[in-house]
Amino acid sequence: MKPGIHPPYGPVVFRDRAAGFAFLTRSTATSDKTVEWEDGRTYPVIDVEISSASHPFYTGTARVLDTAGRVERFERRYGSRGGSRDDHGSRR
Repeated sequence: MKPGIHPPYGPVVFRDRAAGFAFLTRSTATSDKTVEWEDGRTYPVIDVEISSASHPFYTGTARVLDTAGRVERFERRYGSRGGSRDDHGSRR
């Protein structure tokens, strides 16, 4: 790496306040706020709105959309276009 052009890279705590979850990692992000970590040392802390502890995909609370029902509703409303199709969606 070329010296003098990169920001400092050091330990930072990212904290998801909604889930009460925090993790220590290394980053170029900085903050004026600090927090005392489990090892007794003080690190800069960055509060985030969402993390793997609160994101619906990772927590298993994601909603499953009914895409088949939406397609059928669209076809009822606007009809199928482009001529007739066989059972596999191919044109005859």
